[in-house]
Amino acid sequence: MAKVKIKDMSVEDLEQLIDNKLLEILGDPDSGLQLKKQFKRKLQQRLKTPSQRISHKEILKRFA
Repeated sequence: MAKVKIKDMSVEDLEQLIDNKLLEILGDPDSGLQLKKQFKRKLQQRLKTPSQRISHKEILKRFA
């Protein structure tokens, strides 16, 4: 595996590297947790109905 210097990395790549290392060292804090039945039902319902995407421009029109 080729070594990459930090100065050659994008901000996103560096953030991903840091996230991966933190997970490697600390572990996943959600590991082993169970989802509540109510949350599962809500999630399943949301997945059945397609989400509506709203452009940034439209959001600015609505709320600016």
